[in-house]
Amino acid sequence: MNVYDFDKTIYHNDSTVDFYFWQLRRKPALIRFLPKQLAGFLLYFTGNINKTEMKNYFYSYLAAIKDIDAEVVKFWDGHMKNMSKWYGEKHKDDDLVISASAYFLVNEACRRLGITNVICSEVDQYSGEVTGENCNGAQKVVRFLDAGYDPEEIEEFYSDSYGDTPMAQLAKASYIVKGETIKDWGKGK
Repeated sequence: MNVYDFDKTIYHNDSTVDFYFWQLRRKPALIRFLPKQLAGFLLYFTGNINKTEMKNYFYSYLAAIKDIDAEVVKFWDGHMKNMSKWYGEKHKDDDLVISASAYFLVNEACRRLGITNVICSEVDQYSGEVTGENCNGAQKVVRFLDAGYDPEEIEEFYSDSYGDTPMAQLAKASYIVKGETIKDWGKGK
């Protein structure tokens, strides 16, 4: 099994940010959520709340989107072109994506790529409420194990961030990704 981060790894950008700005361009009235979102960012950057709590502020705009499922499909219709070319060459049927982005957003892209094993942050796409911990750093390992996967089965791990070192340490080989460039985890710095 190969395990991949999603944003800036398989997908060239941050899917959460891209989806938000795509929605904002199409539905300018969503700007009304900006004060709440900025308050969440301020509370997070001043150490008053954690990243999971900050995401509750950020995702609050989802409550105003009608038919979010159709919106996600439309988004990926126009954004699949932003997938890394190298991933298509490495794809295996048992690949797993593990991401801090929301499951409702990442799962559709993974489905299109033929990836059926997906672990992400759980966000209610209708209310914007984050349920559970943000799936990043050491939490990725917790979520991987809780899902019943065996760390011994990880052949290769790919990510754009050294924040994913806890997952990288489980794999037989790990790689840091910068665009279309892949380097050995230890030599990527």
